Amino acid sequence: MKPVAVTFGDAAGIGPEIVVKTFADSAFMKAHPAFVVGDIGVLRRAAALWAPGLDIHAIAGPEQHRPAPGTLQVVNISDLSAELPWGRVSAAAGHAAFEAIRHAIGWANQGRITAICTAPIHKEALAAAGVPYPGHTEMLADLSGSADYGMMLANPQLRTLLVTVHCSLVEAVRKLSVALELRIIRLAHRSLQGMGIPRPRIAVAGINPHAGEGGLFGNEDLAIIAPAVEQARAEGIDAVGPLPGDTVFMHARKGRYDIVVAQYHDQGLIPVKLLGVEDGVNVTVGLPFVRTSPDHGTAFDIAGLGVADPASLKTALATAHQLMREGERSATH
Repeated sequence: MKPVAVTFGDAAGIGPEIVVKTFADSAFMKAHPAFVVGDIGVLRRAAALWAPGLDIHAIAGPEQHRPAPGTLQVVNISDLSAELPWGRVSAAAGHAAFEAIRHAIGWANQGRITAICTAPIHKEALAAAGVPYPGHTEMLADLSGSADYGMMLANPQLRTLLVTVHCSLVEAVRKLSVALELRIIRLAHRSLQGMGIPRPRIAVAGINPHAGEGGLFGNEDLAIIAPAVEQARAEGIDAVGPLPGDTVFMHARKGRYDIVVAQYHDQGLIPVKLLGVEDGVNVTVGLPFVRTSPDHGTAFDIAGLGVADPASLKTALATAHQLMREGERSATH
């Protein structure tokens, strides 16, 4: 199995802290080996504060990775200042975060790694650095040449796949179309089949209150979502909807559905995060490689304090390994 790359995130946030805390857990890393792409100076500063026994050394590329307990092997891609302040937007940190991700995607495209697990990045820092992407999802899709992709949030109780991602609510409504809706329903179906669910049960959330209440609260549910669900069902996909957004996640959590297709960012992310970010994982589906991420951001408010919990990063890294194994099993059948 080829290695997993962990990108170190925004250097001014909690990314470096949760990375070194994760790699300091030798038992966990023995079961989930990986190397890091990032700034070796930043990681050494973090280790000195929060993982003093961790041995950090540079490697030239993925092929040089050799898992060993108590070690963090890093491909160094930047030279950030040792005085970089915690918890502040920095163009230099945004550029370094992007470069780490860009390198990892390049290796994945070349088949040198099979999975990427990304620590959190800061969208303002990316913008300050002139990076032309609003977030990981768009970056990963564009740099891997993927047209049919989506953002899935998952925990042990709930999965959700977004129709629209990083845009305003007004823009999200404008973006809706039968074609887009159907593409995401199909993607949900294929993605869950790849995760070992042969006939996924897909619930499609409405975008308006009460799924539009028969057109009283907007016609998008009737005019866009319902026809897409009908077409998906005609293709043999077990999809239902549009269903009211205020109850559909409850039913999915109780086991009635395997995934909820959510219409916009907060509709899908709030229910998952409410159940606990420590168990949540962001999975970009539809890519030619595995990508996972913690279900939280850079947490500038606690950066540098030493209180960041690495649990979600550990869950994301464990999920990356699980999806890699499932992908290998699918490829042999």
